[in-house]
Amino acid sequence: MRKGILGLTAAAAALSLGLTACGGDDGATSTQSAAPASSSAAAKAGKIGVILPDSKSSPRWETADHKYLEEAFKTAGVEYDIQNAQNDKTAFQTIADQMITNGATVLLIVNLDSGTGKAVIDKAKGQGVPVIDYDRLTLGGGASYYVSFDNTKVGTLQGEGLVKCLADKKVEKPLIAELNGSPTDNNATQFKAGYDGVLKPKYDAGEYTKGPDESVPDWDPVKGGTIFEQMLTSAPKIGGVLAANDNLGNAAITVLKKQKLNGKVPVTGQDAGVQGLQNILNGDQCMTVYKAVKKEADAAAGLAIALAKGEKPTVSGVTKDTQTNADVPSVLLDPQPITFDSVKDVVADGFVSKDELCKGEFAAKCTEAGVQ
Repeated sequence: MRKGILGLTAAAAALSLGLTACGGDDGATSTQSAAPASSSAAAKAGKIGVILPDSKSSPRWETADHKYLEEAFKTAGVEYDIQNAQNDKTAFQTIADQMITNGATVLLIVNLDSGTGKAVIDKAKGQGVPVIDYDRLTLGGGASYYVSFDNTKVGTLQGEGLVKCLADKKVEKPLIAELNGSPTDNNATQFKAGYDGVLKPKYDAGEYTKGPDESVPDWDPVKGGTIFEQMLTSAPKIGGVLAANDNLGNAAITVLKKQKLNGKVPVTGQDAGVQGLQNILNGDQCMTVYKAVKKEADAAAGLAIALAKGEKPTVSGVTKDTQTNADVPSVLLDPQPITFDSVKDVVADGFVSKDELCKGEFAAKCTEAGVQ
């Protein structure tokens, strides 16, 4: 597992070199002006505008993405403006308009849905401003670049993880509940394609029984908890839960705890944040998927910085836009599955700290898991 993470680090470093050669709280805002004397290249660079989606669907947007993007821009000495739309579609478009008016020459966006994202991309294109889709592809949008993880593989890892967890617990013919991400998020569609690709053959062969299968609007964990409670009421013999991320996994676990089923019913997740990892240490969640956000942020920042300097970076990957059938130039990074035995790798990679993960009741669990 550690080897895989180190390999990803090396790949990101190589990507950064290739790009160079080619050319925390609600409503959070960060701005920075480059010092004119820092370098001639920085003085010539334009301004980069970043719009993050919210801070509710996942803590990563403010605790990780915001931080890493800001670090990359500061290191490069470029002017930037990072804002969070807080799941407000009107605010999202208003922020984009203001950024362009205030001189942004590149936009890096995480769309709230493809319709809103496309409106922003169309407006930016009309002003000659290139747009990078970050983490989520805007279907029909025609962004200049797309930077993300291989989202279908994320889902595949979740499906494979659930299969292994059920096998380890020797569960026979389990009824599987699927708690999917937001129906307006193309990533959620790709995740589901990945895990359904693993689970469908099990359903078809009669090894598993397909149970409730619902999407959670806006990835909202409160709505997710309500939906899963209804699932468990209608299908009390649920034997496994494919939850699309750690927040939804925790929502399901909270409901399972009420029935004293936590730890007995395997639950998946993704994001490898503190809460998800603690649920794994406790035995309430069987696995998560680690996406090394720093590598993703560095790759996106590298593209944005190159574009701000007037360069035209090249990338090796493409992603098919299923609405337009166009190939979007892409950087897609590899996700990593995480179980109890590999929680330590996420800490060793610096994504979460031992202090925040291993406090209080989790200290002994961290020792058992080899966290250092």
